[in-house]
Amino acid sequence: MLGSKKSSMKVSGKTTLVSTETVIVGDVHFSGVLDVEGLVKGNIVADPGKDALVRIVDKGRVEGEIRAPSVVINGAVEGDVYATVHLELASRARVQGDVYYTLVEMAAGAEVNGNLAHMADTDAEKPVRDKAAGPENDIAGQAPGLAVVSAKLD
Repeated sequence: MLGSKKSSMKVSGKTTLVSTETVIVGDVHFSGVLDVEGLVKGNIVADPGKDALVRIVDKGRVEGEIRAPSVVINGAVEGDVYATVHLELASRARVQGDVYYTLVEMAAGAEVNGNLAHMADTDAEKPVRDKAAGPENDIAGQAPGLAVVSAKLD
């Protein structure tokens, strides 16, 4: 089912939970599965070369970029999302930022306030953008393999 913990995406490894009333300030680097039910104020980055899945549940929120092979969003994200293998945007997904994907599933009711762009495999390994460093680090401006599929979806 789209957006549920019984998603079609399977990842082996341990599960890390950011529970409902937890706030993490800073970047999170992980492997395995990361379930966000609380708030992460920072970037979420999967360890390179490993299977990883990020799930943002309906009350979960991320204020920063998400960069992982598989991502399921049913909560709120303020930042860009990079899913190198599979992305699910469930019915309660709210993304304020650009979404870069290889394969995407989007349920009725999901919102993306930004661009949807197909990502070539070679673009997936680019570093996380440092917003303080300015537009020269903007992956959308540098990656020739990105093609805008759709403008703002309101």
